[in-house]
Amino acid sequence: MKKEIQELIEISRYYGKKKDFVIAGGGNTSYKDETHIYIKASGHSLATIDEEGFAQLDRKGLQLIAQKTYSEDVLERENQIKYDLMDARVHPVKGQRPSVETSLHDLMALRFVVHTHSTKVNGLMCGKDAEKRTAKLFGDEVVFVPYVDPGYMLYKEVETRIKVYRSRVGAEPKIILLQNHGIFVGADSTAEIRKIYAKVIDKLDEAIGEIRPLLSLPVDPVAAKIVPAIRMILSENGLKTLKVINNTYYKRFLSSEAEYQKIALPFIPDGIVYCNSSFIYAEYSGDVDALLNELSEKIKTYTETQPKTPKIICIKGIGCIVASDNAQGAATLEDVMMDTCLVSLYSEKFGGQNPMTPEQVQFIDTWEVEQYRSSIALGVTAGRVDRKIAIVTGGAQGFGAGIVENLMANGANVIIADLNEEKGKELAGSLNTGMDKNKAYFVKTDVSDAASVENLVLQTVCEFGGLDIFISNAGILHAGGLDEMTPETFELMTKVNYSAYFLCAKYASAVMKLQNKFKPDHFTDIIQINSKSGLKGSNRNFAYAGGKFGGIGLTQSFALELMPAKIKVNSICPGNFFDGPLWSDPETGLFVQYLHAGKVPGAKTIDDVKRFYEAQVPAGRGCTPLDVMRAVYYIIEQEYETGQAVPVTGGQNMLN
Repeated sequence: MKKEIQELIEISRYYGKKKDFVIAGGGNTSYKDETHIYIKASGHSLATIDEEGFAQLDRKGLQLIAQKTYSEDVLERENQIKYDLMDARVHPVKGQRPSVETSLHDLMALRFVVHTHSTKVNGLMCGKDAEKRTAKLFGDEVVFVPYVDPGYMLYKEVETRIKVYRSRVGAEPKIILLQNHGIFVGADSTAEIRKIYAKVIDKLDEAIGEIRPLLSLPVDPVAAKIVPAIRMILSENGLKTLKVINNTYYKRFLSSEAEYQKIALPFIPDGIVYCNSSFIYAEYSGDVDALLNELSEKIKTYTETQPKTPKIICIKGIGCIVASDNAQGAATLEDVMMDTCLVSLYSEKFGGQNPMTPEQVQFIDTWEVEQYRSSIALGVTAGRVDRKIAIVTGGAQGFGAGIVENLMANGANVIIADLNEEKGKELAGSLNTGMDKNKAYFVKTDVSDAASVENLVLQTVCEFGGLDIFISNAGILHAGGLDEMTPETFELMTKVNYSAYFLCAKYASAVMKLQNKFKPDHFTDIIQINSKSGLKGSNRNFAYAGGKFGGIGLTQSFALELMPAKIKVNSICPGNFFDGPLWSDPETGLFVQYLHAGKVPGAKTIDDVKRFYEAQVPAGRGCTPLDVMRAVYYIIEQEYETGQAVPVTGGQNMLN
């Protein structure tokens, strides 16, 4: 790898990882020598880019583009230029699509160019006094370019202004500021580019001064009665992922129609590409039904008047709701909307908000280049539970963690509910490190406490927008006969293994019923991870077995009540998971407990106990999370069975 390309990768990642410079995969970087330019290809993120992410183009080919005459029809012209850019590639077999701004990078006679949509720069560039304040702040240090539609016309305008700058100043411009767009910085070394950016931001910090801090605010619990319905209304052509955001910025901008208008119109092209060119606004006055009726009508009108589904719904009293095909897309929308709020706040220091005009918005809305970039960035996942939303209680370790991992691998967004905060966050972090479109999220939960379970469901709605699968897996086991079992231990086991299932079904079904009301063909699932001990008595283990027996009674009863809302309720009764901490923990595991309780006659060691239990299974081994998941997917994918207790015991328990 060339030394310069390595430097280009490093500076690309440096700015690409900073949300105040690059969001949603925007911005681009380049390096050029005498004959070639290496520039970020469309669809690649600066934060993670490597050598394969840069397209190599022949600079002579770019110069031919500058000299050609193209169609006067705007869209036809941009299409012609797109193909000429593709023809200038040195390695077309790689299939890379050069950035539409390649020619702009080539205009700057400097080796490295870094273009970003810096939030603070755009606070200036989206202010009404942008040109006047730019001259006051930077003088002859910069080239200021009034807004021109991206593409060929912008290229020609920048070319003209660079020539004027060279003639007037006698030097090569290192900073180009584009109204309602962003900043280009060029230099012959990446070290100098960093210094230039730092100087620009320092000057803007001084001009902007203090800005009210961003603080997260709690979401009104009424969101659980509103957001799942919105999700179903928006999910006509596939399940959507929604996220609810409430903070001090939204509290201000959603405080009135007038304040909302300060973020309602796009400031830069990226706002249109990712969030659409218009949003939906409503006010919650305390009447849930009235709000849902209003939103239903507004969404219907939106989809009828433009060939898009709304992505941003702002509700006074609730917050900002973002809607995408997947969790990664929702996170991108959250970032873009927060950038919009900040640009609006900063612009107040530069004469007030100056959003894009309807004509400028229309160009971006129909420009194929930007639609391509959006489709690349917001793709969809795949899998047996693609885009479904699942809660797994006791999901931080053992059987639960195995269920979480498998659901994630098959496309679900998963809430890990557990008391073990350290392990829960660790698992979520490990699952969110890849490029998958779905996400995991941890919520600390005590399943035996009603308020904690209610909060779990609310946080699920706020993070992902609804609930499709609830897996009640959390449980505890303390073995012992009548002589050893204390009333306190028995009561605790009953609360966790039996009563908690009622709490989970109660709060989960409320969301599921709401979803079915607004999308009657939508099936959901409540699944209890029961046990083989729920199918027959267990010696010196009556507290556990009793709770599990009761769980199957709850399953059958819930199934009768909830099937009219297409909520299927089933139990899965696994055999023993010998490899998990429940059995194998060297201090508190069941092998140790059963050895000490004398449950296995003649057993002298833990291995003796393990061999005893393995010998009881015709399959000759313990149950695994994968065994359970095969039953889980059967339950989810069929639409006819409910109220069942499905054994997964390797033949140890056989139904009569």
